[in-house]
Amino acid sequence: MTVVGFDFGTTNSLVSVVVGDRVIRFEDEGQPIPSVVSYEGGQTIVGREARKRLGVAGLGVHGSVVRSPKTMLGRESVDVEGVARSPVDIVRDVVAYLRNEAIESDIVRNLNFDRAVVTIPVNMEGRRRALLRDAFRMAGISIVQFVHEPLAALYGHFRALDTLENELRRYDRQLMLVFDWGGGTLDLTLCRLVDGVFVQLENYGTDDVGGDHFDQSVRHEVERRVRESRGLGSEVERLPGADVRLLHECEEAKIALSDPAVSSWTIYVEHFFSGVDDAALDLRLTRDDLEAIVGSLVKKGVARITELLEKYEVSPAAISLCLATGGMANMPLIKSRLHEIFGPARVFLSERSASLISEGAAWVAHDQARLRLSKNVELSLARNSYMGLLDAGVEMPVEGERRTDEFSLYCVDPSDGHARFQIVTPLRVGRDVHRDDPRTVLSTMQVKVDSKAQPFMERLSLKVEVDENLILTGVVQSLNQRDAARCEVHHLEFALEVPKKKDSARRVSAERGVEGAERDVAENIRVASLRGPGDIVLRSNVSSRKDEKLVPGEVMAKLNPYYFDVRHNPPPVQVAEKLYYQPCALCGRRSNDPLCRCASGGYARHGAER
Repeated sequence: MTVVGFDFGTTNSLVSVVVGDRVIRFEDEGQPIPSVVSYEGGQTIVGREARKRLGVAGLGVHGSVVRSPKTMLGRESVDVEGVARSPVDIVRDVVAYLRNEAIESDIVRNLNFDRAVVTIPVNMEGRRRALLRDAFRMAGISIVQFVHEPLAALYGHFRALDTLENELRRYDRQLMLVFDWGGGTLDLTLCRLVDGVFVQLENYGTDDVGGDHFDQSVRHEVERRVRESRGLGSEVERLPGADVRLLHECEEAKIALSDPAVSSWTIYVEHFFSGVDDAALDLRLTRDDLEAIVGSLVKKGVARITELLEKYEVSPAAISLCLATGGMANMPLIKSRLHEIFGPARVFLSERSASLISEGAAWVAHDQARLRLSKNVELSLARNSYMGLLDAGVEMPVEGERRTDEFSLYCVDPSDGHARFQIVTPLRVGRDVHRDDPRTVLSTMQVKVDSKAQPFMERLSLKVEVDENLILTGVVQSLNQRDAARCEVHHLEFALEVPKKKDSARRVSAERGVEGAERDVAENIRVASLRGPGDIVLRSNVSSRKDEKLVPGEVMAKLNPYYFDVRHNPPPVQVAEKLYYQPCALCGRRSNDPLCRCASGGYARHGAER
């Protein structure tokens, strides 16, 4: 049975499928289907007809109309005209409608599908992914795998090119930025193309500058201007539902003024004000007006690009392609800002911007492309060493799969009664990562151990699992104290390979692509420091092997004073740790006190003994 690409968006949704060598989109009058549901009596209305009711009824729940149900996943329920409805059920209704519309369409004969590759925002947390999977399953669709929306857009952009192989060679080893600004979220993905593999270096997502926020800003300003021009104070109230009717009109104005051929638009709500002779709200809005109103939001969103590039210390000049997608990318002000940053020649705004994510998911489904991990996942060990938990390049689980690994460890320093586990990932992609490379902390866990135990006596276990929702779960246990802790990591970076002519070489190619990206990042990108003044770090006290050199010096001094006999040649770092907590023999000050100038501290004595 066919596997489709499904972009379930905050504002609009779309199903696409690859037939032969082209993508078929199941649209409504040439546009994606609005993610809007209306419940009227026993009838469920979805899509454009439901959206029309917003004009007479905005974001959230308004009467019987629910807009942007994806944003509600995670809530227990939402109130729809006095009826408590599950967000999962509401999402199911949208998904089921799109599935039925595609199946009943005469665009593709005998199309039937119950499986899909589904796109998600980069910041969608794991529980909401699981709920989304439940909603799809209730609608009769199994999710084969999730793919980040920007990565799907990039895949779809290249995969549909007639000159695919030439473009892959042209952009090989080049940095690319995907800029996906939709109604609900702004997603950024910094990628490198290596040997036909798109490797995510860094993701960034936020929902505080989505297009819905633009609509709200315009609504507030339009009402303010009309009240000011007519001398209407706050005592003049709105009619019921007038604010959401105005919100709908403001969204229409925003979309219309994104067309270069339209310079002004009239916002009109017939019944808006209460208790006045002229109840209508009427305002002519120009593009300059719109840009003045939303300018701060545009500035805030575009600033996210600068933050992402600065993290990797990448100049905008190093970006070979900025792929702009999502409905907001059509706004002239946003396009001009992107041109200012990257130059017009390197900014590509697809004519299929509204459908590119869905098309990319369809190509991923058609090619049976598997997500791979782009960066190692590691456990921080004693003495700033690291143990690999998941290697870059490993395939991620798809529907019904889990990847599980178990590790046995020791507690190096149980003196405070706790063993600490820190799961980290390097900023550098690929498997070959250096010990001194900067890492990002993904999660931290702590379990109780016997504080009176000797080093390495307390055995510890760590179980790491990645499931079909791309959630990494860590479970640690102390085998003596029988304490346990659990963590979840929801945000990882991935890689996708464009298929080669010789399909048998895909696995090797994908792994080489991730490794190749690692070499390129090492050569061309200097990662900015992740630590600032005053930051603190966790000192790991677990190890995968028994070695006294891993035990902190001050702990060894208590356990075995003879360990520091110079004839045993103790490691300098342990000597330094031991002496750091040992006061000066003459003045009694701490070893790091700048007022101690006696030269009689532990460092001096140790040097004299040697």
